[in-house]
Amino acid sequence: MSDRATSPSRRAVLAGTGAGMLAAGLPSALARAADVPVLGEYDVVVVGSGASGMTAALTAAGRGLSVLVVEKAPTFGGSAARSGAGIWLPNNSVILGAGVPDTPEKAAAYLSAVVGPGVPAARQQAFLANGPRMLDFVMAHSPLTFRFMDGYSDYYPNLPGGLPNGRSIEPGQIDGNILGAELAHLNPAYLPVPAGMVVFSQDYKWLNLAAVSAKGLAVSTECLARGAAAAACGQKPLTMGQALATGLRAGLIRAGVPLWLNSPLVDLVQEGGAVTGVVVEKDGARGTVRARRGVVIGSGGFEHNAEMRAQYQQQPIGTQWSVGAKENTGDGIRAGQRAGAALALMEDAWWGPSIPLPGEPYFCLAERTLPGGLIVNGAGARFVNEAAPYSDVVHVMYEKDRGTGSHIPAWLIVDQNYRNKYLFKDVLPTIVFPDSWYQAGAAKKAWSWDALAGQIGVPAAALRATLNRFNAQAWNGTDPDFHRGDTAYDHYYTDPGVQPNSCLAPVWAPPFYAFKIVPGDLGTKGGIVTDARARALREDGSVIRGLWAAGNASAAVMGHSYAGAGSTIGPAMTFGHVAANDIADA
Repeated sequence: MSDRATSPSRRAVLAGTGAGMLAAGLPSALARAADVPVLGEYDVVVVGSGASGMTAALTAAGRGLSVLVVEKAPTFGGSAARSGAGIWLPNNSVILGAGVPDTPEKAAAYLSAVVGPGVPAARQQAFLANGPRMLDFVMAHSPLTFRFMDGYSDYYPNLPGGLPNGRSIEPGQIDGNILGAELAHLNPAYLPVPAGMVVFSQDYKWLNLAAVSAKGLAVSTECLARGAAAAACGQKPLTMGQALATGLRAGLIRAGVPLWLNSPLVDLVQEGGAVTGVVVEKDGARGTVRARRGVVIGSGGFEHNAEMRAQYQQQPIGTQWSVGAKENTGDGIRAGQRAGAALALMEDAWWGPSIPLPGEPYFCLAERTLPGGLIVNGAGARFVNEAAPYSDVVHVMYEKDRGTGSHIPAWLIVDQNYRNKYLFKDVLPTIVFPDSWYQAGAAKKAWSWDALAGQIGVPAAALRATLNRFNAQAWNGTDPDFHRGDTAYDHYYTDPGVQPNSCLAPVWAPPFYAFKIVPGDLGTKGGIVTDARARALREDGSVIRGLWAAGNASAAVMGHSYAGAGSTIGPAMTFGHVAANDIADA
């Protein structure tokens, strides 16, 4: 599919027309910029303090430019701080140092095979060429270190250039004390690390198996030992997204880069066809910040903007199903659009099967992959490889739901044998699930297949037939229907103690459980169309002078696909780096 939207749906055209008429009837901040006070002037203004924004600011400062970061939220870090902070970067120094057999040729072949012809080759090459340079720059200009996520396969390892052992990295442990009082402004993690432990993203695979695996128990013990060692030294140990955001923020502090919290973008300022600054709201009043060299939009996606999701994306959709930062309401994307930028990939997101638990959705990774579970639709039938890359599973849900309305929600079904072995979210094996899960309708429990079918509203005979067929195949370790277990990625979150296929085990031991599955996401992936230099483009392909974009505020270099763990953050940081260097080089 094209990197640029070429044939919008009738609904999108009508909605876009209505939005345009509404915007035309309102006084724009572009026109009002002269009427508000000037709050400052910098070479570069960066909108957003997530991975893309802080990397852009760090790079610009490293190139000798004066920089300001403005952030809508009362916290810094955005969605990156909430995440596991996997970073997909082919040929970076960390993985090459770990002996990963990557080459530029392999990476180019793989990325091309994953994203297809819709993403311009120049943008793909810009990502591959600049990713390793970005990482080395970040390590040289911040306290961040990184670790190879050994064994976390590329998502399509069977494609040309795919690596079964993976290319992903994650931040090393960092002491939050380096931020002093500023640590209180760090956006909290989506899933807090258990108290007293230091856990890396890669550890979760084994923590899920601690009750049934010697290695799982050993990793759990190691996590506790790390926590005890950090406590003995008086540290505040941080990993994953908390470490990434902390390290980048520490780099900005060292470089003397100010970051204004609670300062949302109102609009861009344009003069003579070029973006020359921003209008922000600070301390309850609007003001202009001038940008002598350029503005970088790194303000995230629009996952928490119900109007935009309804305009661009397929129903059913819900802002309440996203785990992206709650402040991500598309402000930067809309500002770029008003300045003339083209948009693309607005219909897509970094999808993942999610359980709508009370309070916050749960983005389902290991739980749908571990042996002893399967996903069924409203007709009680399987319809997808449950262990497939999470974005693919939701794409299938939407594709098959069109016209039938039978795949959203779907249901993840497991048995007591599964519950006796594996961690589920943060609920230990054998421990009962919270009553609130059942009260919210997110979980169901019954002592027979037929009773469970009644609770989730699927035909009992169909569910029996599905389970009988699934169990027969699981005993043999094969899945001719959906090929679960055919790739190295399928086996990443599974139980190596289950043979002959670590993805498959029968569902037979009562009671049985069902969990509602909806199309959740880590954030949206559509936004401002950019070129290989991260410059914002108009519909005709011309460059909007003074405006750059990166991260989820820009149309993803991954197109409609997902190369591996960290395909959001890796490109976000890389194109933030590219944008800042392009500004400095001008």
